[in-house]
Amino acid sequence: MHKKKDLTPRQQKAIKITALIVAVLVLSALTAAIAIPMLSFAKDPILFRDWVDDHYILSALIYIGMVTFQIVAAFVPGEPFEIAAGFAFGPVYGTILCFIAEAIGSILVLLLVRKFGHKLLEVFFSKDKIDSLKFLHSSKAKILIFAIAFILPGTPKDLLCYFGGITDIPLLVLILITSFGRIPSIVTSIIGGDAVGNGDYTFAIIIFSITLLVSGIGLVIYNRYRKRKAAALDPHIDDESHS
Repeated sequence: MHKKKDLTPRQQKAIKITALIVAVLVLSALTAAIAIPMLSFAKDPILFRDWVDDHYILSALIYIGMVTFQIVAAFVPGEPFEIAAGFAFGPVYGTILCFIAEAIGSILVLLLVRKFGHKLLEVFFSKDKIDSLKFLHSSKAKILIFAIAFILPGTPKDLLCYFGGITDIPLLVLILITSFGRIPSIVTSIIGGDAVGNGDYTFAIIIFSITLLVSGIGLVIYNRYRKRKAAALDPHIDDESHS
């Protein structure tokens, strides 16, 4: 009998990444199967909230599953899910559910990245986006900088969460930052969603407008700091930006 050839580390990693992609696709299909009926309910706020009231535990579990998937999948925007929590569950319960779901998603991402490494990032993000955060590796105050970047409104939290997994920042610290650092975004989105659900559209517009403005300012601050640090690591970057 011929001995079965052992797989090389590269082949093993390829199989693991393929399995992960398949799992994401399957989860996407299941999420769509659940989300589509829920979205049809959302067209009628009264009918939708009645359904949530009648299936409180089920709807909460479905919501947690959808948000967890959104965090892991990375390419799905998270704000609509946060707004939906305020709309469907109200400000208090919606905030709690959203925090739990996003914390679970963040923990899963960090564990997956610690398991599969840099290659997993390349499944969801371009090399340029990954390279743009390399300054975190060399910074002496990386924990503080990572925390500020994550809490700052408008920053790419999914990218930061994935990238955090390949840094040498302790896992528990990363979990705390990526979980609690989302709270400002969660609270503002849920307040706006609750206002929409109550028909207070003027207040909702004010909340979303302020959130958009603050997020824009936060993104500008983040990008300027990131580019300055990147230029310090590689002076050619600064030269190219002025050419």
